[in-house]
Amino acid sequence: MSAINGAVLVLSGPSGAGKSSLIHKIVDDIGKCYFSISTTTRPIREGETEGVDYYFVDEAEFKKEIEEDNFLEYAVVHGNYYGTSLKPVKKALTEGKLIIFDIDVQGNSAINSRLGEITTSVFITPPTLSELKIRLENRQTDNQDVIERRIKMARREIQRISEYEYVLINDDLQRAAQKLSLIAKIARFKKSNEEINEFVQKWEDL
Repeated sequence: MSAINGAVLVLSGPSGAGKSSLIHKIVDDIGKCYFSISTTTRPIREGETEGVDYYFVDEAEFKKEIEEDNFLEYAVVHGNYYGTSLKPVKKALTEGKLIIFDIDVQGNSAINSRLGEITTSVFITPPTLSELKIRLENRQTDNQDVIERRIKMARREIQRISEYEYVLINDDLQRAAQKLSLIAKIARFKKSNEEINEFVQKWEDL
């Protein structure tokens, strides 16, 4: 990927950890950024907006995009496809923006394999599994079977926490937001190998 001037911030963690709430709290404080909107085959939920929360497509359309290699990463989660389109990511990077991804552990691995040199990763989690279950039940968006699947997934995700540079325990939203804002600002200082090589060439100006 050429002309990279931006950086990447990956946020992962169990469903119910508070990732979306944290993003909304910091977005006005971290400068020029692009929040990557995933494409998904799952049904739209009440209160969600097409093109704001997700791009909602059917499975046939999603698989067509896979065949055309139009995803930076994609995965099947809870029986539905989720993926990140390449085109807006490339555009945002050339514009020097901080790209924020809210993705699962599989997506983090995929992005690191392609954009690792400019990627900062954060795993966001409640303090305990019991607290996560309470949050999932209190938001009243899933039935009990779905909640149990999310709990099972969370147990697997926590085993890969060492793959992340930062672990952010979201036990107090305001305090966690302050920490995440600081991490996001630091993430902007990461430079691609291309940018480093260009600097070295300019530095050797004799």
